[in-house]
This record gives sequence, C-alpha cells and structure tokens, in this order.
Amino acid sequence: MLKFVDVPRGMPEKRAADARRDDFGEIYREFAAAKAEEQASRCSQCGVPYCQQHCPLHNNIPDWLKLVAEDRLEEAYQVSQATNTFPEICGRICPQDRLCEGNCVIEQSGHGTVTIGAVEKYITDTAWEKGWVKPGKPIKERPESVGVIGAGPGGLAAADALRRRGFQVTVYDRYDRSGGLMIYGIPGFKLEKHVVTRRNGQLEAAGVKFVLNCTVGKDRTFEEIRSAHDAVLIATGVYKSRDLGGPGAGLPGIKKALDYLTASNRHGFGDNVPEYTSGELNAQGKNVVVIGGGDTAMDCVRTAIRQGAKSVKCLYRRDRANMPGSQREVANAEEEGVEFVWLAAPKGFVANETDDHVAGVRVAKMRLGAPDVTGRQTPEEIEGADYTEPADLVIKALGFDPEELPTLWGCEDLPVTRWGTVRTDHRTHMTALEGVYAVGDIVRGASLVVWAIRDGREAADAIAAKFDDAARVMAAE
Repeated sequence: MLKFVDVPRGMPEKRAADARRDDFGEIYREFAAAKAEEQASRCSQCGVPYCQQHCPLHNNIPDWLKLVAEDRLEEAYQVSQATNTFPEICGRICPQDRLCEGNCVIEQSGHGTVTIGAVEKYITDTAWEKGWVKPGKPIKERPESVGVIGAGPGGLAAADALRRRGFQVTVYDRYDRSGGLMIYGIPGFKLEKHVVTRRNGQLEAAGVKFVLNCTVGKDRTFEEIRSAHDAVLIATGVYKSRDLGGPGAGLPGIKKALDYLTASNRHGFGDNVPEYTSGELNAQGKNVVVIGGGDTAMDCVRTAIRQGAKSVKCLYRRDRANMPGSQREVANAEEEGVEFVWLAAPKGFVANETDDHVAGVRVAKMRLGAPDVTGRQTPEEIEGADYTEPADLVIKALGFDPEELPTLWGCEDLPVTRWGTVRTDHRTHMTALEGVYAVGDIVRGASLVVWAIRDGREAADAIAAKFDDAARVMAAE
C-alpha cells in the first residue's frame, strides 16, 4: 500500500524534501521487492535452464530466482555472487535480451520473459543495503605476487579472485579512477558510478593495491612490472577508436565516442572538464548525429538527449534487424526521442562557411546486397541518392581496436594476432611469455563486461593452479 508522509508545517524546505524523498525510497523498496518476488515466482524451474546456459558466467539463475520467490534474499545473494564478481553491475548493463532473458523458456513460449537482470540488481542492491557484502579477505596469505595491468572488469575480477586466495595483488591503470570503461565509458544513467566505486573500495579493503595514473611504457616499463611480480595479467581493454575518412573528416565538431562519453562522465564526477564547459564535448542545444550501430552508439545518443540536444539522429549503414547493439537499448533511445536513420552511411562532412566548423554529414543511402562470409548482407550504396544531414556535433561510434601493445610497451616478444589482440592459450589465458596472462577485450576484441569477468576469474584459477602445482613439485623433491 502506498504511504504519504505528513510534512510538519514550518519544516525547512530542504528537510521537507528529504522527508518526501526518504518516504519515496521506502515506497520504491517495497514496490521493487514485490516485483522481484513476482518475477522470480514466474520462473518455471525448467528441466533445461537455457538462461543459465546462455549466461557467459553460467550463473545459477533458477536457484536464486527460487530463493527470491521464497523471500530468502541473503541466500539468493550468496548463490548469485558465487559465480559473478560484480552481479550488481551485470544486472544493470548486461544485454539480457541477447543472453539469459532472450533464452528464457517462458519468453520462448510467448508469455514474456522473467526479468532476470532486474531481479539480479535487486538482490545485490539489497545485499549492499543490509551489509551482506564483505571484502574478500583471504584466510591465509600467500607470498606470490601478481601484477594486473588494467582496472576494468576483467582485471578487477581477476584481482578479487586472486586476493581471496591470498595472493599479493597490485593493479596498474592509466586513469585516475579504477573501473575502466565502467567508470568513463558507460553513462551514469545505465551504471551509477557509486556502484563501481564501492566495489573498488571493497577490493582496497581486502588488500588489493592500486597504482593509478600509470601508463605502461611511459610511467613504468612492462619489464619493470614483470620483474616486480611472480605473474602478470594484461587486462587493458581496447581503446583505439576506429576512424572515418572522406572529405571534411578533420573538421572541428567531429568527435570520438570515447572522448565524448569520458567528458560527460568526468563532468558527472564534478571534475573540471574544459571541453565540456566550452561546449566542445557537450550536446546542449545542438543538432547531434551519431554514426554507428553498437552499444557505444546507444550510449552516445542517450547521453546527448540528457544533455539537452536540439535533435539527435543515429546513422547506421544496415537496417534495424542487422544492428549489432541491444534492441532493448534501441527501443529505449527511440522512447527518449532519438531518430534512427537506417541504411545510411557517411560519405563526407560539410563545413560551415563562416567558421569552418562541421555543419552537416554527407549521407549515402544504402541497400542490403549479397551476404558476406559471416552471412550478413553487405551494404551497397544507391547511386545518386546522397543528401546532407544537418549537424553541429558529429560523434563517431564505430567500435574499438587494440592498441599496439608490443610497440607501446617495448615488448616485441608479446605475441599478438593479425588483428592486434594478444594471443593466449584459450584454456589458461597464458601468453607465450612465461608467467604473463591476458584476458578480456585485449584478447577477444571489443566485447561484453560479463565475458571479461569470466576471463578474469578463469585466469585467476589458472594462475593459482600453476603456483599450487609448482609448490607440490617442490614439496615432492
């Protein structure tokens, strides 16, 4: 039942607002609990849990749904976190429509999916509120030291798993805050930043050391880090933005997606961001065109809406069915006022005659032709169908490639594939360099947070197993 607070007459406005907000929070918690139990009770406990099979972490979803339905939330949290280092993060940003929820038996039968992600978020948010989440301090310390390069989800998941086993863990990262793209790449309306920073606090409380503002190859060499530890895990992610050519590609007002999102997130933290304040990386009052069709493009268009853009359009060279981003994100963006222009590819950019700033995107209309080697239909340009899309700010969200780590780090022996990703043994995540492992996007290419978490946990298992095996051999001798 909804309750309304009776604010005493004469109460200061700030206190009155706080009272209303506190009461709303209580109402919301009651509503969220009821919805979570209702959704959890819909789980059919099917004989073949496709939701679990299609989760990269193979989370025991049916069991924790059953526990939620029975109001056994602390047990549900224990089951949830047993396989997932960051369940509250995955509950918020995993594309459940492509993974667990999209393969729910109830969804397949046409009765609407169990909202697994929302229940997962509710479980862990409750666990934090109730104090059930504890730092992963080890029972026994180990002498071995592991250096983790990269404080994104893969590196942090590995750091957590290794520290729980007693390893001495140091995480190195180029940024001033730990979290990688979870901090500076994903907007706060999808992943509140305190959700990430409190996990960082837990890792520090457990004994993980962080060396921030540290660019490998500049502030410390790779060999220095390698010589300081018994093992090294590379989890740098992929940050090299794909670019666009064509006439006018270098005009002012054409920006990379990561630069745009980072500026927005830094502004949200309260940092001084001159490029945001000046309007260079701020969409307020502008006609914005985002080029791309992945999840990063969706983050950009929805951020632009929240910044008060005059209009926001997303250009994608294929149709909606072939879009790589989450269909749920596309629907959310449309509801918020984003216009999608399908089968449209940029050919160049038009400058403003007065100040040489970008004023528009020259667009080629496309059609889908024969399938390529992957089975996807190849976009083909329709001759003579070009037009100009007005734009004051153009954001390129075309995806990311790996940086050239062997060159940047002065480590030519580090093996990479022809795509520039680090080559590893798919079972152990170890590279050809002894004691050097790699996980996440720097191995897979741009992928999902949940896959990075899985890789990090698996690599931690492999590192621990290697040292345990070595210890057994020494003991036998």
